[in-house]
Amino acid sequence: MKNINPLGLFDDHFLMEKLTRLGDPLQKLNEYIDWKIFESPLNEAYKDEDKDLSKGGRPPFCRLMMFKALLIQSLYNLSDDQLEYQIVDRASFKRFLGLKKSDKVPDSKTFWTFREQLIEKEVIEGLFKIFNETLDAAGVFANEGKMVDASFVEAPRQRNTREENKHIKETGTAPEKWKEKPHKLCQKDIDARWTKKNDATYYGYKNHVKADVKTKLIEKYKVTDASVHDSQTTEELLTEKDKGQPLYADSAYTGEEQEKVYKKKKVINKVIDKGYRNKPLSEKQKASNKEKSRIRARVEHLFGFMENSMNGSFVRTIGLARAKAKIGMMNLTYNICRCVQLKLVVTMG
Repeated sequence: MKNINPLGLFDDHFLMEKLTRLGDPLQKLNEYIDWKIFESPLNEAYKDEDKDLSKGGRPPFCRLMMFKALLIQSLYNLSDDQLEYQIVDRASFKRFLGLKKSDKVPDSKTFWTFREQLIEKEVIEGLFKIFNETLDAAGVFANEGKMVDASFVEAPRQRNTREENKHIKETGTAPEKWKEKPHKLCQKDIDARWTKKNDATYYGYKNHVKADVKTKLIEKYKVTDASVHDSQTTEELLTEKDKGQPLYADSAYTGEEQEKVYKKKKVINKVIDKGYRNKPLSEKQKASNKEKSRIRARVEHLFGFMENSMNGSFVRTIGLARAKAKIGMMNLTYNICRCVQLKLVVTMG
């Protein structure tokens, strides 16, 4: 049947009402998060550019809006081109960003440039810290225990020869012959690494996190290449605030060196015990492991959210600096969404 209803004056209003009734997830973010938390640090990072603009030139897009666009990109794991297209196409995205139909939408190159500037100024990690400091000031973190774990974040696989991979691994630099082809070189990632786990092969990076047991919010993270063992970042992830708290982790975090770290940081060791050849686990250890696993498993929920609700843990970028920014944004996006799940209203106070 042909739709013969003419365009109405309030059609857009009715559309937004319906999107809200259907449970627009982005509108829920706007309801729970006071985005002014991020406005000041973003503007502070660009104060020198603002001085130059006072002399003339086209004003930039609102940086808070651009940041929220990168949050959309992280939440739905979109490329820059897809981000531009989806904002143009989707009413819910426009509403989240505060854009009207008549407003100009930044193009994919503008988003790329903005993100590169954030990377250069190391802004994203700072925004993650500011958000967590806001949560901490509000007493959100329960501080009843911490969980540490790591997850692979895959990058575009490189089709290198064994000799080329060996050279990169040993020297951390690109083979000389690549330098003769600068266009090829700029597409080669010499920071990502190959690794194996449970007979599966991975290429890329690792997202090491420490999370609060009760809220499942990420408190701190560290990004490394994929070959770095899960336990190697534990000391860096633990802080003075973790003193006296139980620490839950899987058996990858066992060993003499790890025991030294736990004693140094004065945390209560709740790491899963590991059985060895000729030294199997006792019944008491098995029972203890079962109880520890029940709590430790909560850390898997946050990685599950990233894999399922955020459309997977992978980066399209090249190099460790960009991977840190993308993964940092992914962790911040998770924490923001987790606050909505916990029905926490986050404001500047």
